[in-house]
Amino acid sequence: MSAAGEVLFYQLDHQPLDKVLPGLLEKTLERGWRAVVQAGSAERVEALDALLWTYADDSFLPHGTARDGFTDRQPVFLTPGEGNPNGAAVRFMVDGAEAADLAGYARIVFLFDGRDEDARAKARLEWKRAKEQGFAVTYWQQTERGRWEKKA
Repeated sequence: MSAAGEVLFYQLDHQPLDKVLPGLLEKTLERGWRAVVQAGSAERVEALDALLWTYADDSFLPHGTARDGFTDRQPVFLTPGEGNPNGAAVRFMVDGAEAADLAGYARIVFLFDGRDEDARAKARLEWKRAKEQGFAVTYWQQTERGRWEKKA
């Protein structure tokens, strides 16, 4: 059995999530895809919401949360929970967020802190689960210059 989407793992070694996520979201929107960002808590969703308004003076990332309403119209939807209210093609999993179902997306992207042993262990479990479900799985590691190298 082969799953339709692919699962990507990004190990953050040299830049934190707050520096990496906006760029990945910009690339997602450039491809014409919508995104869901699932964080580990409601507090983290609030922090990411603030970040995406302020991360760069010359950029704008259209996004929203359940609090903002119009969830079906949000190009980027931030949530601590399951669901895909905006019909996203890409789901970003951050801060150890857990998804019960990986199906239905073109891509699922796990971003984890490579310096945190618990985060690495959780990523290994998610890798195994995705492989067992038949997803195409790749692993990317951050270089010192912030570029991504495919490692597996």
